[in-house]
Amino acid sequence: MDLATIKALHIIFVVSWFAGLFYIVRLFIYHTEAQGRPESEKKVLSDQFEIMEKRLWWIITTPAMVLTIVFGAWMILLYPNTYFFGEHARWMHIKLTFVLLLLVYHFICQRMMFSLKKGNFKWKSSGLRIWNEVATLCLVAIVFLVELKNSLSWIKGVIGFFLIAAALIMAIYMYKRLRTK
Repeated sequence: MDLATIKALHIIFVVSWFAGLFYIVRLFIYHTEAQGRPESEKKVLSDQFEIMEKRLWWIITTPAMVLTIVFGAWMILLYPNTYFFGEHARWMHIKLTFVLLLLVYHFICQRMMFSLKKGNFKWKSSGLRIWNEVATLCLVAIVFLVELKNSLSWIKGVIGFFLIAAALIMAIYMYKRLRTK
Protein backbone atom coordinates (compact mmCIF):
# COMPACT_ATOMS: atom_id res chain seq x y z
CA MET A 1 0.00 0.00 0.00
CA ASP A 2 1.35 3.46 -0.84
CA LEU A 3 1.76 6.29 1.67
CA ALA A 4 -1.21 8.31 0.33
CA THR A 5 -3.58 5.36 0.85
CA ILE A 6 -2.25 4.67 4.34
CA LYS A 7 -2.54 8.36 5.25
CA ALA A 8 -6.11 8.52 3.88
CA LEU A 9 -7.11 5.46 5.94
CA HIS A 10 -5.43 6.97 9.00
CA ILE A 11 -7.45 10.18 8.58
CA ILE A 12 -10.71 8.27 8.04
CA PHE A 13 -10.23 6.32 11.26
CA VAL A 14 -9.13 9.43 13.19
CA VAL A 15 -12.42 11.08 12.18
CA SER A 16 -14.37 7.97 13.20
CA TRP A 17 -12.55 7.73 16.52
CA PHE A 18 -13.25 11.36 17.37
CA ALA A 19 -16.88 11.02 16.32
CA GLY A 20 -17.20 8.11 18.73
CA LEU A 21 -15.43 9.96 21.55
CA PHE A 22 -17.60 13.04 21.10
CA TYR A 23 -20.84 11.08 20.93
CA ILE A 24 -20.10 8.66 23.80
CA VAL A 25 -19.74 11.52 26.27
CA ARG A 26 -22.94 13.09 24.90
CA LEU A 27 -24.66 9.76 25.63
CA PHE A 28 -23.18 9.82 29.14
CA ILE A 29 -24.73 13.28 29.63
CA TYR A 30 -28.17 12.08 28.54
CA HIS A 31 -27.79 8.88 30.57
CA THR A 32 -26.90 10.89 33.67
CA GLU A 33 -29.75 13.36 33.15
CA ALA A 34 -32.18 10.45 32.73
CA GLN A 35 -31.57 9.54 36.38
CA GLY A 36 -33.71 12.51 37.42
CA ARG A 37 -36.75 11.18 35.58
CA PRO A 38 -39.61 9.18 37.13
CA GLU A 39 -38.63 5.55 37.81
CA SER A 40 -40.46 4.04 34.79
CA GLU A 41 -38.87 6.53 32.36
CA LYS A 42 -35.49 6.25 34.07
CA LYS A 43 -35.41 2.46 33.58
CA VAL A 44 -36.37 2.61 29.90
CA LEU A 45 -33.97 5.46 29.13
CA SER A 46 -31.07 3.91 31.08
CA ASP A 47 -31.52 0.57 29.31
CA GLN A 48 -31.58 2.30 25.92
CA PHE A 49 -28.53 4.46 26.68
CA GLU A 50 -26.58 1.39 27.83
CA ILE A 51 -27.34 -0.36 24.53
CA MET A 52 -26.35 2.73 22.53
CA GLU A 53 -23.16 3.25 24.53
CA LYS A 54 -22.13 -0.38 24.20
CA ARG A 55 -22.69 -0.48 20.43
CA LEU A 56 -21.02 2.86 19.79
CA TRP A 57 -18.03 1.89 21.91
CA TRP A 58 -17.37 -1.63 20.65
CA ILE A 59 -18.53 -1.31 17.02
CA ILE A 60 -17.23 2.18 16.12
CA THR A 61 -15.07 3.96 18.69
CA THR A 62 -12.65 1.27 19.84
CA PRO A 63 -12.10 -0.32 16.40
CA ALA A 64 -11.51 3.19 14.97
CA MET A 65 -8.96 3.86 17.73
CA VAL A 66 -7.12 0.62 16.96
CA LEU A 67 -7.09 1.29 13.21
CA THR A 68 -5.98 4.90 13.74
CA ILE A 69 -2.97 3.62 15.65
CA VAL A 70 -2.28 0.83 13.14
CA PHE A 71 -2.22 3.17 10.14
CA GLY A 72 -0.35 5.91 12.04
CA ALA A 73 2.30 3.44 13.17
CA TRP A 74 2.49 2.05 9.64
CA MET A 75 3.36 5.51 8.28
CA ILE A 76 6.05 5.97 10.93
CA LEU A 77 7.49 2.52 10.23
CA LEU A 78 7.56 3.15 6.46
CA TYR A 79 9.23 6.55 6.81
CA PRO A 80 10.91 6.71 10.25
CA ASN A 81 13.35 9.45 9.23
CA THR A 82 10.54 11.68 7.97
CA TYR A 83 8.02 11.04 10.72
CA PHE A 84 10.06 10.27 13.80
CA PHE A 85 13.84 10.59 13.68
CA GLY A 86 14.34 13.47 11.26
CA GLU A 87 15.51 16.88 12.37
CA HIS A 88 12.06 18.31 11.57
CA ALA A 89 10.09 15.58 13.34
CA ARG A 90 9.69 17.31 16.70
CA TRP A 91 6.09 18.12 15.82
CA MET A 92 5.45 14.35 15.61
CA HIS A 93 6.76 13.78 19.13
CA ILE A 94 4.39 16.47 20.42
CA LYS A 95 1.54 15.02 18.36
CA LEU A 96 2.22 11.56 19.79
CA THR A 97 2.05 13.06 23.29
CA PHE A 98 -1.46 14.32 22.49
CA VAL A 99 -2.34 10.92 21.02
CA LEU A 100 -1.17 9.33 24.26
CA LEU A 101 -3.41 11.75 26.19
CA LEU A 102 -6.25 10.80 23.87
CA LEU A 103 -5.67 7.11 24.59
CA VAL A 104 -5.86 7.84 28.32
CA TYR A 105 -9.07 9.83 27.66
CA HIS A 106 -10.44 6.89 25.64
CA PHE A 107 -9.90 4.41 28.46
CA ILE A 108 -11.25 6.79 31.10
CA CYS A 109 -14.40 7.04 28.96
CA GLN A 110 -14.53 3.25 28.83
CA ARG A 111 -14.29 3.09 32.62
CA MET A 112 -17.07 5.71 32.85
CA MET A 113 -19.26 3.58 30.58
CA PHE A 114 -18.75 0.52 32.80
CA SER A 115 -19.48 2.62 35.88
CA LEU A 116 -22.74 3.98 34.40
CA LYS A 117 -23.80 0.44 33.52
CA LYS A 118 -23.35 -0.51 37.19
CA GLY A 119 -25.54 2.42 38.22
CA ASN A 120 -22.69 4.58 39.52
CA PHE A 121 -23.33 8.14 38.40
CA LYS A 122 -20.37 10.03 39.88
CA TRP A 123 -20.28 12.76 37.23
CA LYS A 124 -22.85 15.52 36.83
CA SER A 125 -23.95 16.49 33.34
CA SER A 126 -22.13 19.84 33.62
CA GLY A 127 -18.88 18.05 34.47
CA LEU A 128 -19.39 15.70 31.55
CA ARG A 129 -19.87 18.67 29.21
CA ILE A 130 -16.49 20.02 30.29
CA TRP A 131 -14.96 16.53 30.02
CA ASN A 132 -16.22 16.34 26.43
CA GLU A 133 -14.09 19.36 25.54
CA VAL A 134 -10.86 17.56 26.48
CA ALA A 135 -11.15 15.56 23.24
CA THR A 136 -11.87 18.79 21.36
CA LEU A 137 -8.67 20.36 22.70
CA CYS A 138 -6.66 17.28 21.70
CA LEU A 139 -8.20 17.44 18.22
CA VAL A 140 -7.34 21.13 17.82
CA ALA A 141 -3.77 20.57 19.02
CA ILE A 142 -3.21 17.55 16.77
CA VAL A 143 -4.64 19.19 13.63
CA PHE A 144 -2.57 22.34 14.13
CA LEU A 145 0.57 20.30 14.77
CA VAL A 146 0.06 18.19 11.65
CA GLU A 147 -0.81 21.10 9.40
CA LEU A 148 1.67 23.67 10.65
CA LYS A 149 4.42 21.26 11.72
CA ASN A 150 7.49 23.31 12.56
CA SER A 151 6.20 26.64 11.25
CA LEU A 152 4.05 27.23 14.33
CA SER A 153 5.89 29.21 16.97
CA TRP A 154 5.68 27.73 20.44
CA ILE A 155 4.42 30.91 22.03
CA LYS A 156 1.59 31.36 19.52
CA GLY A 157 0.71 27.68 19.79
CA VAL A 158 0.49 27.70 23.59
CA ILE A 159 -1.45 30.97 23.69
CA GLY A 160 -3.84 29.71 21.00
CA PHE A 161 -4.38 26.42 22.82
CA PHE A 162 -5.31 28.17 26.07
CA LEU A 163 -7.51 30.72 24.29
CA ILE A 164 -9.46 27.91 22.66
CA ALA A 165 -9.76 26.12 26.02
CA ALA A 166 -11.02 29.32 27.66
CA ALA A 167 -13.49 29.93 24.83
CA LEU A 168 -14.85 26.39 25.15
CA ILE A 169 -15.29 26.71 28.92
CA MET A 170 -17.04 30.07 28.50
CA ALA A 171 -19.34 28.57 25.87
CA ILE A 172 -20.23 25.70 28.22
CA TYR A 173 -21.11 28.08 31.05
CA MET A 174 -23.11 30.35 28.72
CA TYR A 175 -25.02 27.33 27.45
CA LYS A 176 -25.70 26.24 31.03
CA ARG A 177 -27.08 29.68 31.92
CA LEU A 178 -29.31 29.74 28.84
CA ARG A 179 -30.49 26.23 29.51
CA THR A 180 -31.51 26.95 33.10
CA LYS A 181 -33.59 30.03 32.13
